[in-house]
Amino acid sequence: MILGTICCIGNNKDMADKSALLLNDKPLIAYTIETTHQCSMLDDVIVSTGSEDIAATAIQCHAKVPFMLPAPLAMEGSSKWPVLLHVLEKYEKEFGKEVSYIVDMDVTVPFKTAADIDGAVKMALQHPETDVVITGYHSRRNPYLNMVELTKKGYVEIVKKLDEPVVRWQDAPTVFSLSNAAFVIKKSALYNYSHWSQAVCRVYEIHSKRALDIDEETDYELIKFLLSRHPSFE
Repeated sequence: MILGTICCIGNNKDMADKSALLLNDKPLIAYTIETTHQCSMLDDVIVSTGSEDIAATAIQCHAKVPFMLPAPLAMEGSSKWPVLLHVLEKYEKEFGKEVSYIVDMDVTVPFKTAADIDGAVKMALQHPETDVVITGYHSRRNPYLNMVELTKKGYVEIVKKLDEPVVRWQDAPTVFSLSNAAFVIKKSALYNYSHWSQAVCRVYEIHSKRALDIDEETDYELIKFLLSRHPSFE
């Protein structure tokens, strides 16, 4: 079976609990919950959190919260990988079902669609050699062309160098910015790796508008402004 997870950790260091932020008078977490209800590729969806407040909000939004995250996994800054492994094992034990894929969806990407999530799942199923499928969009910056990194001597140099410098955007290799809209992770990958970047990965491309991510206060204010000017934006 394919299990959808919405993992939330309270007390974010940059902002108040993001999942409770309001967009058009609706909690941010509700956008992801409602989207999952429209997905055809998810056999079940649960919210995983260590916060009683987040759990209560999720239940009000018609989501399942079958168990709480242990405190060590619910701490700010915790890696998502052990959280997902815990959720997988806890779910299989409590419900007696064997999970083949986990699809983790971040509440901070409110405009993702069911088609985005289902499409990523279908890509994973069509390519069984792939461990992880991640949603992403064409990046506005390119490490072969206009991104630099700081050297130990304090200089900067292009991040990715080719034999000949890239001078035109059209000549640069295609790169993607990753989106937390959906991470489709094969069960075995959670045991074989400690981070998604170690696995065999593919990108499922989504529109950059639907990948808008609330990472800090400025992002939240921008999305509120867009919705105020264009109510149908979502």
